[in-house]
Amino acid sequence: MKQIITLLSFCLLCSSTAFADQEIQIPPAPPIESAPATANSTPNVFVEQTNYASYQLSPGDALEITVWKEEGLQQLQILISPDGTIIFPLIGTVGAAGKTITELKDNLTSRLSDYISDPSVTVKLLNNQGNSIFVIGKVNKPGQVFSGRRLDVLQALSLAGGLTIFAKESSISIIRRSGDQVKVFPFDYSDAIDGENLEQNILLEPGDTVTVP
Repeated sequence: MKQIITLLSFCLLCSSTAFADQEIQIPPAPPIESAPATANSTPNVFVEQTNYASYQLSPGDALEITVWKEEGLQQLQILISPDGTIIFPLIGTVGAAGKTITELKDNLTSRLSDYISDPSVTVKLLNNQGNSIFVIGKVNKPGQVFSGRRLDVLQALSLAGGLTIFAKESSISIIRRSGDQVKVFPFDYSDAIDGENLEQNILLEPGDTVTVP
């Protein structure tokens, strides 16, 4: 019996050794291919600023202004006030609303040249929340609409998700406040969609309200 047990133990030991010596073949993982780079995969501040070349600044927009190599004038974050101006060191009040970024930069450079020799000014638009309109009433997504460019009425309605089935297409109006004055512009959606009376499809101003009854 002792010999049988010894023989069985020897066989088990041999089997375990043979199993341990076997190599488990794992197929190599396929190489990971990098996705081709696209213009939108990595946001680029310069490209964003270029896209806003013709954008007219509005009250509520946030800016970052830097004067190169000037201590205390680096990456100043400034909000355009409700009256359309900004307050900048050395030169005080500067009109900003209605100007493009390039026009504002040129204006700042000109005025700073009285205090700094050959100033190099950079202006970046951090956000354009001042350039917003409101679409209310029977649209699918009523609320505030932001845009990096001027929108016409049809574009604003599109961004608001379009009209609901209960909307009165011929009774839409645009309300515009200018100081104490209020102007109302009628808009007939059906005519515009049919290509008629397109002069009513006006460019909206920041702060305009499109009402859809």
